[in-house]
Amino acid sequence: MSEISPILRRVQDDALSFWCPGCNQAHVVRVGEGQGPRWDYNGSPASPTFTPSVLVRRGHYVTGHQGSCYCTWDLKDESNFKCGICHSFVTDGRIQFLDDCTHPLAGQTVDLPEFPA
Repeated sequence: MSEISPILRRVQDDALSFWCPGCNQAHVVRVGEGQGPRWDYNGSPASPTFTPSVLVRRGHYVTGHQGSCYCTWDLKDESNFKCGICHSFVTDGRIQFLDDCTHPLAGQTVDLPEFPA
């Protein structure tokens, strides 16, 4: 992973990541040509815009999920794994969290933070 700005990392040739303060983890989007879901990127490492929205589902919120999940995991209190939904628009270096997010920043818009050290 290489830093292209304090708020953006290149994970692979076609994948960028930003730090999500709602989930307290990085989210990855694939840009450019290729298979699978792709996002448009404005090319600005200092004030990135990704379209369409970014939707991340974890645990029992994953479409088609069956069986156990992080909510029932024996070590859930000792891990960073949490079931949840994070749905946002990333526009001009700001992240707008939509109301369907399951974390405390739902409905708020904040600047994209720098990656933690």
